[in-house]
Amino acid sequence: MTPKSTAVSTPRPTTFVRAEPQLLAHNIGEAVEFYAEQLGFSVAFVYGEPPFYAQVYRGNAYLNLRHVDHPAFDPKWTRREAILSATIAVDDAKSLYAEYEERAVDFEQPLRTEEWGAETFIVRDPDGNLILFAGRAEALATPSSYESDAGK
Repeated sequence: MTPKSTAVSTPRPTTFVRAEPQLLAHNIGEAVEFYAEQLGFSVAFVYGEPPFYAQVYRGNAYLNLRHVDHPAFDPKWTRREAILSATIAVDDAKSLYAEYEERAVDFEQPLRTEEWGAETFIVRDPDGNLILFAGRAEALATPSSYESDAGK
């Protein structure tokens, strides 16, 4: 009879592949159109008839859109407290901001350099979701160092 092994194997750490924030939307069609036309996202899928769930993406940023009949948050509170629905890290916030200016996107917060060095701006979608776009300021890092820091 062969003895059973009592060795405990150490599991390898789980790798997080991506986050997919779920944003609430009153009208999925309008939300999908906003993300595609205004913010340059592609549509992964729209589900249901009438639509009640969708996914949009740009690069490795994925956003899930879920239908709700009534606003889940008080818009005045969300705006006053700057409650973010999602943060999307980008390699060049200035270029993206310029792209969005050309598309006449309405900014909740214009491009600015934060005291910790990030360049950020905020967009409000038609349902009041606040999306923060953030990148490293040019003086702090190159895109390659940003990418290596992102996994830490």
